[in-house]
Amino acid sequence: MAVTPRGTSPVPPDARPRLTVLSGPSGVGKSTVVAHMRKEHPEVWLSVSATTRTPRPGEKHGVQYFFVTDEEMDKLIANGELLEWAEFAGNRYGTPRAAVLERLEAGEPVLLEIDLQGARLVRESMPDARLVFLAPPSWEELVRRLTGRGTEPPEVIERRLAVAKIELAAESEFDETLVNTSVEDVARELLALMDVV
Repeated sequence: MAVTPRGTSPVPPDARPRLTVLSGPSGVGKSTVVAHMRKEHPEVWLSVSATTRTPRPGEKHGVQYFFVTDEEMDKLIANGELLEWAEFAGNRYGTPRAAVLERLEAGEPVLLEIDLQGARLVRESMPDARLVFLAPPSWEELVRRLTGRGTEPPEVIERRLAVAKIELAAESEFDETLVNTSVEDVARELLALMDVV
């Protein structure tokens, strides 16, 4: 039996929005595109991931991430409470399952912004999800963005670039590809794919 969040009525299955997953290499601008899109269309619900990494300056628990301990993450994984989870740069990240399913049941457009490994796991557990790949205009531009952040040591940047090459090679696994030449344009294209106007 499906649980319907209070104050809503169930949406017929054929009218339910599909889960949209936005993925792409580190530094391609996923967060920037999503932030712009949600400023214009706050009705698009963005799933907040749980992570074992420590908060960066300005990040708040429950807003950018749910910051959890290794033990808490172990429990979430063991209890099947994550739609997907992955380890990246020594930290684990995961998408809480219940909140995503509740929003979809209520007929809300749901967006996940996750890495390649996570996108593959979502495809396994929710085959009808729409996977969207965000690509950089060029490799040189991606390198410029990753090195221009100035927030990470050189060895972490090298690791991110190595992973980015692998992630770019996986583009064909996705349903759609959007090239991030303009944040405004990509946000508009993503909204159109999600049938949000």
